[in-house]
Formats: sequence, structure tokens, C-alpha cells
Amino acid sequence: MDELKIKASKREILGKKTRFLRRQGVTPAHLFGHGLDSLALQCDTPNLQRTIARAGMTRLITLAVEGDKQPRSVFIREIQREPCSGELLHVDFYQVRKTEKIRFDVPIILVGEAPAMKEKGRVLTHSLTSLSLECLPDNLPPHIEVDLSPLEEIEQAIFVRDLAFGPDITVITDPDQMVVRVSEARIEVEEVVEEAVAEEELVGEEAEAEEAGEGEEKAEESAD
Repeated sequence: MDELKIKASKREILGKKTRFLRRQGVTPAHLFGHGLDSLALQCDTPNLQRTIARAGMTRLITLAVEGDKQPRSVFIREIQREPCSGELLHVDFYQVRKTEKIRFDVPIILVGEAPAMKEKGRVLTHSLTSLSLECLPDNLPPHIEVDLSPLEEIEQAIFVRDLAFGPDITVITDPDQMVVRVSEARIEVEEVVEEAVAEEELVGEEAEAEEAGEGEEKAEESAD
């Protein structure tokens, strides 16, 4: 996997005035981390957008800050966008030390096909969308691929304990948590049962109403 790099310069324009930076194709950013004072930065917007598209929130990035002797190792911690246009408004970088372990929630991606899903009336339930991992920054995977091909029978499932990781990665998530399962679709059956019960109740109410009506008629005849 190739190294991701991006350049930044220290930013003096703060607050609402940062909108002028955006008009010039520059995105305001902040750098922070453990034992590090927050640093206001700015990045070229097109370059930053390309880096975000490749890195997401889980790939290590080499950040070269203008004036610094050494580049910094960072992750993207937060991305702010304009809700309607999607315009990039602000990015937070989180600096790490390559020699210190970190904890991150890494997204799960389902790959392949489950043979059990070839039959009709079955549903694939994706219960867990990320795993909490602890490792050195260089060992953090950008995502976790879960192969569905072992799911050959209905009610088969894949649990966290079934996923394999190298010795350099510690899984924090409970190993007994279910990641994905193939089960029988029960929605249609439940709807049919509910409709049948409702129909029976309606028939019962109509029968009671008829009996009540007949009782009233007999009472009237007796009175006559």
C-alpha cells in the first residue's frame, strides 16, 4: 500500500474569516493529538479532497507542515461539509506516534456471496459494522473484509472470534458478538398471521352483533 502524503501551512486567518480561504480553494484545518497543542492549518482543497477519498478515517497520512523539519504521522479525525452542497468546510487531523499503540474503530466490509442466500425467503443480517482494534499506527487496516462464502446453511453466522488477525493486532470488541447471519425471512408470515387474527376477530364481532340483534328481536316479540 502506497504512502499517503499531504502538505499544509500554518493558518493565521481564524473564525468567520475562513470563508475567504475557501473561496480561494483553501480548506482550514486543525492538528491535535496527545500532549500536543492544537495547531491551526490550511490545505489546498483539491489535494485534500483526493487524500480524503483515498484515506478515509483509518489510513495513516504523512503530513508535511510548512516550516517543520520533520513530517507528522496523522489520521483524519473529523470532516465537516456544508449539508446541502457537500462543500468541504473543515478537517481535523490527529497526530500519533508510530511507536505507540492506538485504538480505532475500523469499518467492516462484506465480500463474496453466501451460498445459503441462493434460496428464496432468506435474509442476511449485518449486525456489526465495525471492530475496535488496538495496534501500532502502521499496522492499522483501512477496513476489515468479511468473506461470506462459508455461510452455506440457514442460521449460520460469523462471529468476531471467527475473524483472523495478525499477532500485532488486538481485537477489543467482544469475540462473541455476531457480525453477520443468514436467517429465514419471517415478515411475510407474520403479516399473514396478523391478517388472519384480525379477520377472525372481525368475524367474531359480527357474530356477537348478530346474536345481540336476534336477542333484541326475541325480547320485542315476547313483549308484544
